[in-house]
Amino acid sequence: MSKRPVASNGQAAPVSTSIRVRGQVQGVGFRPFVYRVAKELGIAGWVRNDGEGVEIAAQGEKTAISKLLLRLKSDAPPLARITSVETKENASLPPLQGFSIQESQGGPAHTAIAPDTTTCPACLAELFDQADRRYRYPFINCTDCGPRYTITRHLPYDRPHTSMASFPLCPVCSQEYRNPDTRRFHAEPNACPVCGPRLSLRNAAGQFIETPDVIATTVALLKSGEILAIKGLGGFHLVCDARNTASVAALRERKQREEKPFAIMAANPVSLKSMVITDTEEAALLQARERPIVLLRKQPGCDAALPGIAPGIAWLGAMLPYTPLHHLLFHEAAGRPSGTVWLEQPQDLLLMMTSANPCGEPLVIGNDEAQARLGGIADAFVLHDRDIVVRCDDSVVRAGRERGMGNEEWVKTAAPSPSPITHHSLPAFIRRARGYTPRAILLPRSGPSVLACGGCFKNTICLTRGNEAFVSQHLGDLDNAPTCEALEETIAHLVDVLEIQPEIVAHDLHPDFHSTRFALEFAREHGIPALAVQHHHAHIAAVLSEQGIDEPALGLALDGVGLGKDGSAWGGELLRLENGRCERLGHLAHLQLPGGDRAAREPWRMAASALHALGRDGEITQRYYYPAAPTLRQMLQQGVNTPSTSSCGRLFDAAAGLLRVKDMTSFEGQAAMLLEGLAEKHGKVAHLPDGYTLNTDGTLNFLPLLSALTDTPDPAYGAALFHATLAQGLTKWVMQAAQQSGIKIVALGGGCFLNAILSRNLFNMLTEVGLTVLEARQVPPNDGGLSLGQAWVAINRGLE
Repeated sequence: MSKRPVASNGQAAPVSTSIRVRGQVQGVGFRPFVYRVAKELGIAGWVRNDGEGVEIAAQGEKTAISKLLLRLKSDAPPLARITSVETKENASLPPLQGFSIQESQGGPAHTAIAPDTTTCPACLAELFDQADRRYRYPFINCTDCGPRYTITRHLPYDRPHTSMASFPLCPVCSQEYRNPDTRRFHAEPNACPVCGPRLSLRNAAGQFIETPDVIATTVALLKSGEILAIKGLGGFHLVCDARNTASVAALRERKQREEKPFAIMAANPVSLKSMVITDTEEAALLQARERPIVLLRKQPGCDAALPGIAPGIAWLGAMLPYTPLHHLLFHEAAGRPSGTVWLEQPQDLLLMMTSANPCGEPLVIGNDEAQARLGGIADAFVLHDRDIVVRCDDSVVRAGRERGMGNEEWVKTAAPSPSPITHHSLPAFIRRARGYTPRAILLPRSGPSVLACGGCFKNTICLTRGNEAFVSQHLGDLDNAPTCEALEETIAHLVDVLEIQPEIVAHDLHPDFHSTRFALEFAREHGIPALAVQHHHAHIAAVLSEQGIDEPALGLALDGVGLGKDGSAWGGELLRLENGRCERLGHLAHLQLPGGDRAAREPWRMAASALHALGRDGEITQRYYYPAAPTLRQMLQQGVNTPSTSSCGRLFDAAAGLLRVKDMTSFEGQAAMLLEGLAEKHGKVAHLPDGYTLNTDGTLNFLPLLSALTDTPDPAYGAALFHATLAQGLTKWVMQAAQQSGIKIVALGGGCFLNAILSRNLFNMLTEVGLTVLEARQVPPNDGGLSLGQAWVAINRGLE
């Protein structure tokens, strides 16, 4: 048996160890945490940031080093997310005295930036303590909270590399910043009223409003019915009093947002009780450090109390304050109570909050930009002088339901405190942005670095490094020049800040998307290959990659539209995936699109298409008294300007049109959302026997169901029947493919899986028959996840 080395004084000789910590470990208080633990354990050495994460030189007794390694994982700061800890003995280290925090080192980046995080309890206590020097200071923060990603220009994450570089620290803040015993040690956004950013107020004409208290004036303007543009973490919000019907209506008119639902902000969950129904899981999501908008079921009197906020929809988007400025608005409205007890008490103020992105263009982030682009919408502007480096919208989620499997590591780090979400109740993303971006998603294995450019709508981009995928914040629809420019800016920023040199560029199969054209030009300029990935292949690949699946799987892709390999419009696809390849096993029976893309905006056209397919053309003009109805009937009969589609999204539209739920929509997915809301309110019904046919060519046809809906007088019952029968038919379809292929894993992807009823029913029914069902949990199932799927396909295909 070997003996431990003994020093000349009879004590165990010190062990010298080099430690490398990778992951989200910069800007989260990791170095002072290491410093304190090392001092406590009597370890000498140093800790510093570098391009790969955190590097530690530790010298001490072997037992002490072992304890340090354990505590690096068990006691890490709340915002840290460790992906690996590597150690090796380092006999070349000279004898060290004490433990220090060294200056950051440069080098290629192999670490990650932390997402922006809500104000922590310690900072809130100071914010509302009249004796504290940061009392009511709207930019209070520490290493446990505040802005990160949206202020970062470069790595390593140090103040000179952020938009705080222009704010020199005052002596008191500088002492905090350099003292490892404080929670503001190297808190890069650290500031106070003496040296930090400041608020200002301008009127609609851009003139500064002289006021001794911007917060008090802002609340007074909101209470008087004004619409304000308020600068936040990742961009501006347009804000008004949610209870003021006239203000909400005026904002809808000015922003040209006729019916699309708005979200609200409340002081705390208890303030929402009269408006929405929340369970423990949803309350935990509301209070999570990421502070997303959470979709919640409305109470019966919600629409009457908040007319115009989310008309006709069964859910209301709600969020809680996540910046000091937000908290101060509610504090002011409450009468400036002392302490923090009021934070848990019901508050009357409800704010309607919507992203300041007029006409679907990118989020406004600059002060002058806000004045120019929001001048016709906002009555006044609440500004500050800290630059927003990266646009980052609010994330939107819906609470999950019990699951049999999930990525437990992700859930642990995403879980709020003190009520963690277990791996059985994962939230589902509708939009992934602030609070989560640019958190890395771990892939099943490493591969070449990929730049994936996404599709066209709800777009994101993805960069990979080794086995990590960095999916950007939600960028929006690439149907306007400013959003296309924002796509290119985001790619340039992430490539620069992560120091990734892509080896492959992946893009959608559609040649006319801006993302495709950009990808091909990027590939040409950099002399690297470009890979086109079919839309629905990418949807399913995204789910498989985030769930760590690197084996053959079935995929059910249901969405509005995506270009198929045959050049037609796909959207209801049963697929088989293996090794980066995709085989189409079947699809939903085709319906015609009378008028092409216009049919996606006018559900009555899809209803007419269904009537034509049923041989009931004569009913088109009897049911729909639009001037275009006779012409539409002729188009369908003659096959003129009526391309066909297998889209499940258009199937929803046909059902909504037949039930007269919505003939004309004002935003994408509205008819399906209204249909879902009616079904939710009605409750469960049995599926329609023989409501579908499963054909030998692999097609699934729901014409019998559409025929029944045509003669259903009750829209709510019809909506429930549609959902029940759709889930039943899809289940039988997948079961047949599983039996024929021997594959027991099925991934569900595409925008239709934002529908909670369909998603819930399919998951339960497929699980009951013994299949392993995978769903999107780290990115949305809609086109916001396409870039991740494209990247995973490219990694599998390699440099072939």
